[in-house]
Amino acid sequence: MKVKVMDITTTVSQGEVEAGRLHSDIEVDVNEGKAITLPSNFEASVRTDLIKLAVASSRANRRQPYGSRAHQGKRRPMAGMKHSVEWWGKGRGVSRIMRRAGSRRGAQNPHTLGGRRAHGPKVERDWSRKLNQKERRLARDAALAATTDVATVVARGHRIGDDVASLPIVLGSYTEVVDGDTNTYDIETFNHGHATRKAKAMFEALGLGEDLRRAREGRKIRAGKGTMRGRVHKTPKSVLLVVSRKEGLAHAVRNLPGVDVVAVKDLCAEDLAPGGAAGRLTVFTKSAVEAMN
Repeated sequence: MKVKVMDITTTVSQGEVEAGRLHSDIEVDVNEGKAITLPSNFEASVRTDLIKLAVASSRANRRQPYGSRAHQGKRRPMAGMKHSVEWWGKGRGVSRIMRRAGSRRGAQNPHTLGGRRAHGPKVERDWSRKLNQKERRLARDAALAATTDVATVVARGHRIGDDVASLPIVLGSYTEVVDGDTNTYDIETFNHGHATRKAKAMFEALGLGEDLRRAREGRKIRAGKGTMRGRVHKTPKSVLLVVSRKEGLAHAVRNLPGVDVVAVKDLCAEDLAPGGAAGRLTVFTKSAVEAMN
């Protein structure tokens, strides 16, 4: 399978808005370069069952120990045991449960109001799920193959421009023109002022701007207690950028909502199919594709 490399040319023109205040206008041109042959991983069969299995395994292996603290008497009672209680004894025609002092209301038992959990989660439980290494690799290759199908990517909810005829998108050379001076850089190492603006303009020139807007406008407040634990917002997944090493380009795009960056050595099925849904919109650098061979 062959795809053409996209060569990026960025033109930066500076103008003075106010006294001593400069404004930069960024224009990006995309030109088709030479065609390269993708590795055989992209031609694997799309196994959605393996993808879901690998994603579930990855999520389970990240899960932290969770459970209630052990009951240590009145000094450090566990949840549901923080009541002053008494036992009425036998022979009074009522159930033999602990009751609040001076009241008939039951307490501490699992079926009472404000009582403890009957069989709560245990800290010592092992949530991890084992998966064979060959299955994990097959799942990654299946997710890679799904990223090459435009219909699968669109069905997942991504929005791409009409000028995007084929996937995946592979980035080649990067040329920057500033005030008439032309310089060529490795696209993974570029970081020459206003890097995030340049990266956003580059994605828009590639026909991915609508998907970036979808992720930004779809950001919403999470329901539940996660808002009290540092997980306030939920952001839809947008472009996945695969690089050979995390340098200037990775630092430039990580501020864009919904955009994730991963090194090719760390690429897994969950990166390519978040939640087990195959067909994520993915952009590769040429060096990342070469590193996969």
